[in-house]
Amino acid sequence: MTAALAFFNVPRLVHLSTVDLVIIVFYFALVLAIGFYLKERANTGEDFFMAGREMTAWIAGLSFLSANLGALELMGWAGAAYQYGILATHWYWIGAIPAMLFLALVMMPFYYISKTHSVPGYLKLRFGEPSRVLSSVCFAFMTVLMSGINMYSMALVLRIILGWNINVSIWVSSITVAIYVSLGGLRSAIFNEVLQFVLIWGGALLIPILGLVEAGGWSGLKARIAVNASAEYTHLWSTMGHFKDNPMGIHWTGIVFGLAAVISTGYWTTDFLVVQRVLSAKDLRAAKMAPIIGSAFKMFVPFIVILPGLLGLALLPMKLMPEAQAIATGGHSYNEVLPLMLARYCGPGLLGLGITALIAGFMSGMAGNVSAFTTVWTYDLYRALINKNATDKHYVSMGRWATIVGVIISIGTAYLVMDFKSIMDYVQALFSFFIAPLFATVIIGMLWKRATPAGGFWGCCRAQVLRSECGPG
Repeated sequence: MTAALAFFNVPRLVHLSTVDLVIIVFYFALVLAIGFYLKERANTGEDFFMAGREMTAWIAGLSFLSANLGALELMGWAGAAYQYGILATHWYWIGAIPAMLFLALVMMPFYYISKTHSVPGYLKLRFGEPSRVLSSVCFAFMTVLMSGINMYSMALVLRIILGWNINVSIWVSSITVAIYVSLGGLRSAIFNEVLQFVLIWGGALLIPILGLVEAGGWSGLKARIAVNASAEYTHLWSTMGHFKDNPMGIHWTGIVFGLAAVISTGYWTTDFLVVQRVLSAKDLRAAKMAPIIGSAFKMFVPFIVILPGLLGLALLPMKLMPEAQAIATGGHSYNEVLPLMLARYCGPGLLGLGITALIAGFMSGMAGNVSAFTTVWTYDLYRALINKNATDKHYVSMGRWATIVGVIISIGTAYLVMDFKSIMDYVQALFSFFIAPLFATVIIGMLWKRATPAGGFWGCCRAQVLRSECGPG
């Protein structure tokens, strides 16, 4: 009994009031209620995996953005802003907006007209079965690794705010996601992602508003950061002429040609996690408008993600550190800057809303990765290689079991994040390894008619080998 109490006995930052607990419990009840309500509309493969292809442009667009607005955005980029300064904003305005518009105007007509269920499914139509199998295996592996980020980040919040042991938190979050995703398929995920989009914005706006008031506005924030770190942390472009002039150690050519032209374009146009939401649109016009709507909201995301990281650098009394060092010393890591700022400003009621916003973001990211994994496994691996002639009902059942298996695998990957300095180091390693080769294969297949099936398959294979030899980044 004593050991069990010690397992939960982790120092907490705040104590939730009754109002806070009611808000959090109500959110979970509402999410599960939506899942149970929509479960009866997820009995066919088209409904479970593609939401019946009947989403409007606005619903698909908000879901498209919300699926990406998970731990990578909320915890990862807030931590990156604390670690590297305002340079993290480039991953939005340069590393997202152009790619989202490119998806809408250039690539969506190819995807949507082909009526494919996934990006690997498109590769099968263009290059044949071997290319689909290779890309499916790579993508399935990447999604469960990414899902581990969201799972670990939710566990971090529960540990910091509520004082739960990190292992207990990971298992609690994983069970919640397994129930949520398996209920209603993609349709349930999309409607909950729209709900989560509203909650994220409502809860996350508290920190930048209250933080800027305390810092004395933007000029006061810059002055504090110059004292606590360096004035270079608040310069967006002027320090990027040389690698040694900025805290991130990057050059402007890497941002423009590496990030904007390759990594971000590859992610936003070939990562099935986000593309799946757009493919659920009711017609081609809605499918093209969805990324445009998402890009408009994406422009303002740095105000609720990057700004809290900068405010933490200016206002927090303690010095944050890399994840492994924080675990070893019992300190706070870069990844914890957002919940630390939340605890700093939010009292009863507001604290519950803020925590709910964070949990909503994590659930959105986790559900997005798991639902994408389920679709790729069922359609592009299980049906293509193992059981080609099963009934539609059987594939829906397989999709639900794949959801549970995907969550179990994600539990293991959640522990991998602890060995990286920050969440973003882990994410960038994954993206550079998996996304760029897939994007190269897809875009060549779309724009060059002479590309052959053998060329597509071996080109993707060779690209992956080169990534292995050269390392990520």
